[in-house]
Amino acid sequence: MKQKIFQIDAFAAEVFKGNPAAVCVLEKWIGEDKMQAIAMENNLSETAFVVPMGDEYEIRWFTPEVEVDLCGHATLASAHVLFNEYNYKKKEIVFQSRKKGTLTVIKDKKLGLVLNFPVQQIVPIQAQDNINRALGHHPLKTIKGETDFMLVYENQAQIAALKPNFNELAKTKARGIIVTAPGDTVDFVSRFFGPACGIDEDPVTGSAHTILAPFWAETLGKKKLTAQQLSKRGGSLYCELKDDRVLIAGNAITYMEGEITI
Repeated sequence: MKQKIFQIDAFAAEVFKGNPAAVCVLEKWIGEDKMQAIAMENNLSETAFVVPMGDEYEIRWFTPEVEVDLCGHATLASAHVLFNEYNYKKKEIVFQSRKKGTLTVIKDKKLGLVLNFPVQQIVPIQAQDNINRALGHHPLKTIKGETDFMLVYENQAQIAALKPNFNELAKTKARGIIVTAPGDTVDFVSRFFGPACGIDEDPVTGSAHTILAPFWAETLGKKKLTAQQLSKRGGSLYCELKDDRVLIAGNAITYMEGEITI
């Protein structure tokens, strides 16, 4: 069986930037083991699988190691594929996810593609010594979200300088570790480490901003925020808090279109 596959650079306006994701638009669901094998073969941080469901779409996301509950950049990439490669005509795409409910993406002339995701609940917790040792620097605050830990530091330079011990971080019982601080030219910066999911450092992590945006909105006293993820590829995002939802906006561009045998 032949299947179209696309590789999209998400949260980027040009190729080789942002976060690459693979997207497969299927006619119907295939086995989980096969989807996991495809994701492992792609060896990207995420592969998204999308199936039409009436006027909406079901969506699932796989890292090379595991299926995850939510992924921002691969949802952005999926919307880009549907709008640009499958000629989707409406302004808004509605995705149904298994764990996070309804997710939508709209086209905006100024902002690009705008994700509408649920906010994650966050609680301050005591410092985690194992995480601090693995990162080599103690944060100002440690916060636990639904799937990730978030560590808050003083400034952007500290975030950029972190050199984690990924073997130690992989022992943390969480999807990933977010590190963040006020930005020099944007409202906040971040990095995302997910070695337990097979991703040492993710280039741009849309879903992490469901924790980052509500935290910085409250901290800075503003609901509209600019953000950068300080990976080697880099990524720029616009976030806006709306009650229990967060809008996360960015651009995407097609890097590759191909065909796989499954």
